[in-house]
Amino acid sequence: MPRKKCTLLFLFSTITFLILTAQPVVQHGKLKVKGTQLTNQYNKPVILNGMSFGWSCFHPRFYTAGAVAWLHKDWNCNVIRAAMGIEPNNGYLQDSAKSVQLIRTVVEAAIKEGVYVIIDWHSHNINLKEAKAFFAQMAKDYHQYPNIIYEIFNEPDDETWPKVKAYSIEIIKTIRTYDKENIILVGSPHWDQDIHLPAEDPIIGFDNLMYTVHFYAATHKQWLRDRTDEAIAKGIPVFISESAGMEATGDGPLDEAEWAKWIEWMQLRKLSWITWSVSDKDETCSVLKTSASATGGWKEEDLKTSGIKTRQYLRNKQQ
Repeated sequence: MPRKKCTLLFLFSTITFLILTAQPVVQHGKLKVKGTQLTNQYNKPVILNGMSFGWSCFHPRFYTAGAVAWLHKDWNCNVIRAAMGIEPNNGYLQDSAKSVQLIRTVVEAAIKEGVYVIIDWHSHNINLKEAKAFFAQMAKDYHQYPNIIYEIFNEPDDETWPKVKAYSIEIIKTIRTYDKENIILVGSPHWDQDIHLPAEDPIIGFDNLMYTVHFYAATHKQWLRDRTDEAIAKGIPVFISESAGMEATGDGPLDEAEWAKWIEWMQLRKLSWITWSVSDKDETCSVLKTSASATGGWKEEDLKTSGIKTRQYLRNKQQ
């Protein structure tokens, strides 16, 4: 093939690749669950990787369109998680209007950027009435966008699976009244480590459900990977909607070796994962220093070690 023709073909391929990866939702479209696998509009496996914002009630300054755009373009995120705090001061129960507006800012920025966005009810307790009202509002307003993913219960702590299951069915019904297809993420007891419980008694009668597992690599090791493998083998679709490399407290040193095992394990199984969190609290899991701008443009000196490492994982991920 003549050199000029090869060059033009290479440029065309490169431009096409950049356009597609710049707009993940253009590339993948409406997501579906086939068996245990998250798939795109062409029924091909898709892996979402990205960042979760910290609690909206504690770190509202980062809930900006600029931060979303930077996470997409510089960190290579194809999904963003908006974690709306519920019970704490300044959370949804205390100030629903402010909380909803923070979530809307992130959701609408993600839609503009062409990335997927998880609307996360970031609670450890059952608040059925309030959750139904919130998710009805979100599903009414955003059901037409393939970008949307609903996470209906961040981390149940002491609730039994029967209680979490009953709550989840009510919220799923509420969402499906307005949004028939977009993905819904369901939590499990004990901070999303008891994935074996829904594996034994899954929710039936609805499509496009996935179950969340959360890990912090310095605390959660091979036993949780084995438990998750067993759940997947029983037909449970899994989405890692929160994870990081330190202890489950969010603090302590990174266990980089164990974190690398998790990354490899997830990649081999084509599991999507989100890292916690875009915030500047004095703790290991907050990826930013207080010098970080609210609107992105972060330099390496604005990142903590966990931020540097997570950014590397995201920028080096397979497309």
